[in-house]
Amino acid sequence: MSRLLKGALLAVSAALSTAAVVGLSKPNVRAAVREDLDNARRRDPAATNDVVTALSYPGLHAIWAHRGIHRLWNKPGGKAPARLLSQAVRALTGIEIHPGATIGRRFFIDHGSGVVIGETAEIGDDVMLYHQVTLGGTSTEAVKRHPTIGNDVLIGAGAVVLGPVEVGDGSSVGANAVVVGDVPDGTIAVGIPAKIKRPKERHVPTHGEVELVDPAIWI
Repeated sequence: MSRLLKGALLAVSAALSTAAVVGLSKPNVRAAVREDLDNARRRDPAATNDVVTALSYPGLHAIWAHRGIHRLWNKPGGKAPARLLSQAVRALTGIEIHPGATIGRRFFIDHGSGVVIGETAEIGDDVMLYHQVTLGGTSTEAVKRHPTIGNDVLIGAGAVVLGPVEVGDGSSVGANAVVVGDVPDGTIAVGIPAKIKRPKERHVPTHGEVELVDPAIWI
């Protein structure tokens, strides 16, 4: 069995086993997995086979594992094992999600390598990240120190969002941008440091509809 297949199976197994331990029923796990696979098809034209997608997409493995690990993190005595499990998932997927991070539904990481999501990060529904995105902190104090990402947000490859800033609903962050301030709803942040661009018109997608906005057109 190839290392890739072993890693994929181990990550999925860890997610299901951890979820079962902390009280999340397996039917609910299956429903979440089904929703994520459907979302992957909408987000990525290459995701045409659910079995291949489930076994080969590290972004899916990372979020599946995180859901169970996050619940474990919030249980009495669960923080140490949650941290150890999250580091195992990091080694398998190349994606580091702190067990304390709060992540909504239909979260999708494309390519995945090098993504870092900090402890106090909060991510809404229908958010998409590309590879090498960092949602990082700017404080060494045990306070809210990581970004809050709204719903329907797209963050391009290599982007860095630092501190307890808010990235509003329906906004986009361009590739390699460095965001150190709030991004209003429906806008696009590009550059270093990021500047806000306001589209003249913007179609707001309804639930289940995906609109991919290329932030590079606003540079």
